Amino acid sequence: MKELKRMLLALPRRTKRLLQLLVDTGLIWLALWFSFAIRLGDFWAAEPFAGHAWLFLITPVIALPIFIYFGMYRAVMRYVGSDALISIAKAVTLSALVLALAVYWYRGPTALVPRSMVFNYWWLSLLMLGGLRLAMRQYFMGGWFEPDNKVLHDERVALPRVAIYGAGAAGNQLVAALRLGRAMRPVAFIDDDPGIANRTIAGLRVYTAKHIPQMLEETDADEILLAMPSTSRGRRRQILEALEPYPLHVRSIPGFMDLASGRVKVEDVQEVDIADLLGRDPVPPRQALFERCIRAQVVMVTGAGGSIGSELCRQILANKPTALLLFEHSEFNLYSIHSELEARIRRESLPVRLVPILGSIRNADRLLDVMRTWHVNTVYHAAAYKHVPMVEHNIAEGVLNNVLGSLYTAQAAIKAGVEHFVLISTDKAVRPTNVMGSTKRLAELVLQALSREVAPHLLHDDQPVHQVNKTRFTMVRFGNVLGSSGSVIPLFHEQIRRGGPVTVTHPNITRYFMTIPEAAQLVIQAGAMGEGGDVFVLDMGEPVKIAHLAEKMIHLSGLSVRSEQNPQGDISIEFTGLRPGEKLYEELLIGDNVSPTEHSMIMRADEEHLSWNALKKLLDELLAAVQRDDYERVRQLLREAVSGYAPEGEIVDWIHMQRRIEP
Repeated sequence: MKELKRMLLALPRRTKRLLQLLVDTGLIWLALWFSFAIRLGDFWAAEPFAGHAWLFLITPVIALPIFIYFGMYRAVMRYVGSDALISIAKAVTLSALVLALAVYWYRGPTALVPRSMVFNYWWLSLLMLGGLRLAMRQYFMGGWFEPDNKVLHDERVALPRVAIYGAGAAGNQLVAALRLGRAMRPVAFIDDDPGIANRTIAGLRVYTAKHIPQMLEETDADEILLAMPSTSRGRRRQILEALEPYPLHVRSIPGFMDLASGRVKVEDVQEVDIADLLGRDPVPPRQALFERCIRAQVVMVTGAGGSIGSELCRQILANKPTALLLFEHSEFNLYSIHSELEARIRRESLPVRLVPILGSIRNADRLLDVMRTWHVNTVYHAAAYKHVPMVEHNIAEGVLNNVLGSLYTAQAAIKAGVEHFVLISTDKAVRPTNVMGSTKRLAELVLQALSREVAPHLLHDDQPVHQVNKTRFTMVRFGNVLGSSGSVIPLFHEQIRRGGPVTVTHPNITRYFMTIPEAAQLVIQAGAMGEGGDVFVLDMGEPVKIAHLAEKMIHLSGLSVRSEQNPQGDISIEFTGLRPGEKLYEELLIGDNVSPTEHSMIMRADEEHLSWNALKKLLDELLAAVQRDDYERVRQLLREAVSGYAPEGEIVDWIHMQRRIEP
């Protein structure tokens, strides 16, 4: 049977269609014969040919062109679905009606045709033609015609047994896809609807959530696939919490927007989105705020190839700017985001000019040249070094990139007459214990000081004249984003895949989390609300304990945590100690002066600032200290400028450490 199947599948398409036409002709004749036999009550009578041989000639001539018109021979047999069956029903019904007219009009010398024969022919044709296609679909998918095949039986036994959570349209599509692909074996549905509990759908029994232990006992399922692409994150979180106690690997099919965009298919299962564990549904953006600084304007994004920068570019593109400038120092990152956005522009026919620009934010002349040449209206400044231990070991680069780069970008914006400037900041800028956080807070102070100057005398300017400041500076501060470069989540996934251990720095370390698309949307909206020098803080929800997050990820992988209480567990969690400059918890506000805005997820912080003249002097000293590699002085100046900066331990810059151990 396997050889026959391979031979049939290997036939040319034209040969397959000819074979279908011949088989359908035979089925039409068989349906005619049976229709007379049922009418006469004798299956072996010769009467059908006695006076009605013309019917056996004319019926295929009527039916086959109608079948061809309705596309019955364009459908791939092993993928026949409900649409194809509906087409078959329409084609057979129309052919039966035309045959009835032919019988009515025929005035030959032979016997009259019984009227019931046409009705019998109609339902017999439906049964034979539709039934054959369903049978062949099942045959090509495997199962019915190979019950004694030991190889097939062993394959089916060896396949992972999965239960589908969600018996709706997505769940049924997933079952069909899994059966076709034969990579997993669906064994049950789980659904919260009591109306279908204990019913059978697509050959699978439907269990309720409270009967999961019974389902496990009866089916031996070892994995659950969530087939609820449109369910809210809050509901998904409840489901994941309910599934966590069971020894099951939980995965999901993609979200509705991914399915609708065509980026993925319903059968593309993936690991559970960590955003579902957080359970917070994003707030829809306010369109007026979303478009205010973007639509019909020239927009520039620095760090356009980074995690936040690239998502900002995607969101900006949807708001139809005149031009979008991608400013990035990494050639590969720039190529990647440019290729993605260019394909989207072609696909959606967007009237946006996309401009990839290689450059560094530490090159003041390059920044000014770009902004002036393209008459930039809005700048989103996302370029920065953000990895805490990395910057802690490379202090000079952190200061030059995060402080000097932000200063040069802001000063270029003032010179070029940019209207809106939005700095992407971080919760690590609040009472920082590390160089990264202190340099980001110093970048905030630079923008706060410049925003209060009508005509500032810019730092390191070749033309020592006052520049008229028409730029509205805004800062947006938020915590960690899921899936960013350096995020702990991909690390946990990889460690679990390798069998552990999962490494966490401290049992009590907590972090705020937000998805990258949600953060980018709120950044754009906050930037539109700024009046000059504003510090906006995003509502990050409740902080998450990293150790608990690691435990949930292990459990939802179908594994258990190895501990003193459970020495036979699968994966252990090891605590490695806080890294240089790392805090146990992060904060979003320096003080208590915070006020609401017109957006429920965005708050305005009223925080202390320095004057531009005082800050200029400090920046000069700071950059001079960096040039001398005098990191003791760098630390001292950062402590003077940044309120609450309390570095922990000794300086861990690699160059500084090496010089200390040299004789």
